[in-house]
Amino acid sequence: MKIEQIYTGCLAQGAYYIVSNDEAVIIDPLRETQPYIDRLEKDNVKLKYIFETHFHADFVSGHVDLSEKTNAPIVYGPTAKPEFEAIIAQDGQIFEVGKIKIKVLHTPGHTMESSSFLLIDENGKEKALFSGDTLFLGDVGRPDLAQKAANMTQEELAGLLYESLYQKILPLDNEIIVYPAHGAGSACGKNMQKDTVDTLGNQKKTNYALNQKDKESFIKAVTDGLLPPPAYFGMNVAMNKKGYESFDEVLSKGLHALSPEEFEEMAEHSGALILDVRNNEDFAKGFVPQSINIGLDGDFAPWVGALIVDVKQPILLITDENNEEETVTRLSRVGFDNVLGFLKGGFESWKNSGKEIDKVHRISATDFEKEIENKKVKIIDVRKESEYEAEHVDEAYNKPLAYINEWINHLEPTNHFYLHCAGGYRSMMAASILLARGFRNFTEIEGGFKAIAQTDVPKSDFVCQSKVLK
Repeated sequence: MKIEQIYTGCLAQGAYYIVSNDEAVIIDPLRETQPYIDRLEKDNVKLKYIFETHFHADFVSGHVDLSEKTNAPIVYGPTAKPEFEAIIAQDGQIFEVGKIKIKVLHTPGHTMESSSFLLIDENGKEKALFSGDTLFLGDVGRPDLAQKAANMTQEELAGLLYESLYQKILPLDNEIIVYPAHGAGSACGKNMQKDTVDTLGNQKKTNYALNQKDKESFIKAVTDGLLPPPAYFGMNVAMNKKGYESFDEVLSKGLHALSPEEFEEMAEHSGALILDVRNNEDFAKGFVPQSINIGLDGDFAPWVGALIVDVKQPILLITDENNEEETVTRLSRVGFDNVLGFLKGGFESWKNSGKEIDKVHRISATDFEKEIENKKVKIIDVRKESEYEAEHVDEAYNKPLAYINEWINHLEPTNHFYLHCAGGYRSMMAASILLARGFRNFTEIEGGFKAIAQTDVPKSDFVCQSKVLK
């Protein structure tokens, strides 16, 4: 038997590939299917089942494409109603794979169809739990996402989650290995650990949600401090439930090379958003006017979902050379399938064509220190609230990037302000959006708070973020 966790850091997502004898299963696959097919061919095994723990909200699963290419059936837990052919398992149903068995545990609460899959080895021993979004390491699935579909409140869903965890999962053996669907950085939970694998026994000791005295305290603990879910979540759920365009077709359409002239014409007539995925340093030095910068070298896909929102939005890409396929792939993972093409030769081809370019007014942290000395200035910190509360520049305003579409409407265009995040990744996103909306009277700080912390700019007292989050 072989269990392989295929972890994708930018999505904080874990897919699982399990082999026993000449049969295999895949749990919660990513959108692009070729890596899984390559594994199957290498191991010379047949894919018997594709297990889905629930209708995912934060990414588009590869279940539909993978089933079509391998003829393996898709398996959901009880109450799931996909709009394509699938096996809807019963609670406790056993699926045999080679010499092992996989038992379905219906664990509603995060969503109504949420299920965990318990692996039983060839000796009949319960070895591993693939817990989906029911149980994370350090946390449990947020109970506020399925309220509309379930016609229930988040408190009612949290109550269901309590029953699932305390009746179905906590009684299991401490030695069982927990393989969750997500880790730290995912918006599907609020307190996840950085580890991606742990024993159930250790989670029983360390996971706050598994150490509540009663159902009422559990509900309060898991619903307290939940941030609003990203707006694209509902659209991803719909794609996972209804099906979607083949990834191969999405990739083929997205890899349409455009000359600067063709790119400009398409941008003007298609209503496409120009997405520049270069790093923030390069973007600051020059970019195509009206471009939005979301760097491929960070939490790219979640930020695309949070800032662009509409998965049907036409997109034109500007990437570093040879990053086009990677960018289209990562966009498709969160359902952004409408890529019309990319700028052939990247930004340099645009620049060399003599077309208009724009720049971000960026200064170093040391220059920032000199400019604000003994002056009353406005500073906007676009980090998360917990980062800001841990330590920030005195008198800075906290305006998290995730809410830019709200706070941008309250800015006064004629009043200058300074802009920063932790290291430059998020503040450059904010700068690009501000410029695209006509705000030009600001200065972005290179290196963000990490660089500012090395200066004598007045700052608040440091508070450990773990204490801030409690």
